[in-house]
Amino acid sequence: MTAGWPSDPQSPEEFFAGHNDALLIYERAISMLKALGPFEVRVTKSQVGLRRRRAFAFLWMPGRWLPHPDADVVLSIAVDRPIVSTRSKEVVHPAKNTWMHHLEVRSPDDLDDEVLSWLTAAWECAG
Repeated sequence: MTAGWPSDPQSPEEFFAGHNDALLIYERAISMLKALGPFEVRVTKSQVGLRRRRAFAFLWMPGRWLPHPDADVVLSIAVDRPIVSTRSKEVVHPAKNTWMHHLEVRSPDDLDDEVLSWLTAAWECAG
């Protein structure tokens, strides 16, 4: 991990400390998801995870590992099927019923109705 990052953040605010745009992106994602129903926020050294029975989305900062990332934040969304979109930086299939879609997020405005539809699908899959 790159120097200057919190080694053991206890909250999203600590995780995104010093990165105001990233914190605003996180807050926008949380605001969008609140209308769907309950979910839990879990903070680790590497990401902020959103989960129900299982995790359905993650926000992480590639700048922790890469010297010149293309975006401040990556939103990773786990659903049970591939979502075809040019907005995905990468799509991986880590498990039989899980497709992980990585989206580079540069501003809160990138989290629009299309992304909300994907987050809704992920939230539902995480049951």
